[in-house]
Amino acid sequence: MTERPGGYALNAPQEASPLHRPGARGRGARSNNSGRFEAQGREAFDDGWTDADGEPPKLATLVLRDASKSIISTNQSPDISFDQSINPYRGCEHGCIYCYARPSHAYWGYSPGLDFESVIFAKPNGPTLLEDHFNKAGYQPKPIMIGANTDAWQPLERERQHTRDILKVCARYKHPISVITKSALIRRDLDILAPMAADGLVRAAISIATLDRKLARDMEPRAAAPHRRLETITALKQAGIPVTVMMAPVIPALTDHEIEPLLEAAAKAGADNAAYVLLRLPLEIRDLFREWLADKRPDAADHVMSLIRQMRGGKDYDANWGTRGRGTGPYAKLIASRFRHAIKRFGLDVPRQALDTSRFARPLGSAGQPSLF
Repeated sequence: MTERPGGYALNAPQEASPLHRPGARGRGARSNNSGRFEAQGREAFDDGWTDADGEPPKLATLVLRDASKSIISTNQSPDISFDQSINPYRGCEHGCIYCYARPSHAYWGYSPGLDFESVIFAKPNGPTLLEDHFNKAGYQPKPIMIGANTDAWQPLERERQHTRDILKVCARYKHPISVITKSALIRRDLDILAPMAADGLVRAAISIATLDRKLARDMEPRAAAPHRRLETITALKQAGIPVTVMMAPVIPALTDHEIEPLLEAAAKAGADNAAYVLLRLPLEIRDLFREWLADKRPDAADHVMSLIRQMRGGKDYDANWGTRGRGTGPYAKLIASRFRHAIKRFGLDVPRQALDTSRFARPLGSAGQPSLF
């Protein structure tokens, strides 16, 4: 792993993002084509000189310092249950081929392909920015989602601990948070999260797309194995933290047959409730997912894409509010019906706990609450 000081620049890809051989070992994307905002396109191809029988290369992670001057992102989407979030990292080493955050890497001049999972922007000043935000005059607390875009407990967090430092600030200020992850690393931070949960300040969601370990390794190469995520649900629940299992994404003809067994396993692990999101293929994700299907599931590729189009009005993706996460048509209605009946059957219909905003207080010695001495 390497690191370069300073923020990102528009010409950074020429320095940090060479074309990688498709199918880099331990990575999800099969290619690293240029983002949609680049004046010149770059696309890898096989010129016949590569060793077809050789091992794919191992791709190191490049860590860059994120120069953002704020830590909280806001949104007005009617499709999600929160309007502000914190992402300690841009990009994600988990390498999930379906990740809806991939296209955002193009804004920084990097590819949504392999760059997204190997060029990571870290926010070491995140805790300071957050404390400054909490200390603003007139600040009114409302729940913040941590890890909404990219996973806050991705492998890089084990060393960097930027997420843990942000949690410490939230705990000091008694600020309510929601967290979502597919990493077992969140268990490291139970010493912070459990006391917050006792005060009604935290709830968690664990994302599980499949119980099939081989499929999970192919789709989410650096994420925790499915059984480890179930163990994490149990650990969080035992620590007194309300837990939602997110079946995300549901992929027709690939994972939708697992709706019932996955929800049953989550219920046995201790989850309180459940939700799902249908596979979304906006912008560059469409081609990345198609490449992955052709490589990893060639026999199912045409069937998967046909069902996706049946649920997207004949297109690969429909971005309309209200339906982009659920789809339309008979097949989408069938998935919704099965999910609805399954959560009732397995007792995963417990109402989500409201978080307590009344406990928020600036600690003595902070900029917003100076010490008496």
